[in-house]
Amino acid sequence: MSTKSSSVAWTEFRSNPISILGLVLVVFCIALAVFADFITPYPAHVGPIGDFTAINQAPSAAHWFGTDTIGRDLLTRIVYGFRLSLLMAVLVLSISMPVGVILGLLAGYLGGWVEFVLMRLTDIFLAIPPLVLAMAIMGFLPATLTNAMLAVTVMWWPWYTRLVYNVVRSEAREGYVLAAEVIGASPLHIMFREILPNCAPAVLTKLTLDIGFVVLMVSSLSFLGLGVQPPTPDLGSMVADGAKYMPDAWWLSIFPALAIMLLVLGFNLLGDGLREAFDAEV
Repeated sequence: MSTKSSSVAWTEFRSNPISILGLVLVVFCIALAVFADFITPYPAHVGPIGDFTAINQAPSAAHWFGTDTIGRDLLTRIVYGFRLSLLMAVLVLSISMPVGVILGLLAGYLGGWVEFVLMRLTDIFLAIPPLVLAMAIMGFLPATLTNAMLAVTVMWWPWYTRLVYNVVRSEAREGYVLAAEVIGASPLHIMFREILPNCAPAVLTKLTLDIGFVVLMVSSLSFLGLGVQPPTPDLGSMVADGAKYMPDAWWLSIFPALAIMLLVLGFNLLGDGLREAFDAEV
């Protein structure tokens, strides 16, 4: 674990231009998602309503990213796609991260049969490729937004369990933990008040990286027809729908794909910058 103070870590982060680029991209994407209602030129095009006089128009001054097969402005739908992707990532990680962290703390500190049961269960989930597991879950459920989030959440908590478990196994031998045990502190106090703060840099770094990965995973499910369904604007489903009209209407797939790349790239660069700044192992 890193012994750097937050001020030193922040100084190193600011000195890395790649990290700053990632932060700028992330702030830009979040701003688009938050203020989509005010900055998009055709907010009514979020739903099934289109303009049949503007079907499959190439990029122009009126429609910067062109229009889709029923005349909806693609730029508008991509911006709202940012909002949906980020919302799903936040909801998935707000559930899976606490579950994984708590299980990792219990397995790493308590040891014994608790460690054996939790870590073997974690190993089973980690042995299955995430996309395959999500597809298997979605195969039994209707293709809805809620079920897509459920499928991704079920497969994501083991990564945090494994990460926190490794950190706790290392921290449990440190002097501050032994001192807390000597004065009679309870296991819950030691895990959540003593050890957990020292897991924060690694967890924060992984959380930042995982936002991009969750966006990519949800987009993959939508691309395969197992995620968000039309007319909800989703980047993955837009890429899949536009692929049918390549190469003539190239903008239908290219611009949503670039939007996914921009979003994932931003969080990956930001996460890498945090990892280098905190020397966190993820």
